Amino acid sequence: MKKSGILNSRLEYGLTKLGHTQRIAICDAGMPLPFDADVIDLAFIPGVPSFIQVLEAIAVELKIESYWIAQETSKANPAIKKEMERVLCDLPFQEVPHEELKKITNESQLFVRTGECSSFANVVLVCGVTF
Repeated sequence: MKKSGILNSRLEYGLTKLGHTQRIAICDAGMPLPFDADVIDLAFIPGVPSFIQVLEAIAVELKIESYWIAQETSKANPAIKKEMERVLCDLPFQEVPHEELKKITNESQLFVRTGECSSFANVVLVCGVTF
């Protein structure tokens, strides 16, 4: 049995398939996702797992080049924005209107739904390359 890291086999497999410039959307429980998308649904009960728990685990496993968040996050959920910035350090990012973020989200290659039930707890990560 694997001792540490991501234990969810579907998520681990999905991360290993991602290449440079491909995208992963990590979303709260309410984010509308494409109906036919293959979503890795980690939501168990409201708040579990949290958006930040999932982001932290993925950030350890994945080389991230940049990311997108909704402009509305700054005012509607400043605590989540602060935590995202902590986890993603000094990576470049773009703030776009939430409606535009939904479109960017829909172009992702991997979708991960968390149990987060606070507003605008969504991010689209752009994969980097390790060499």
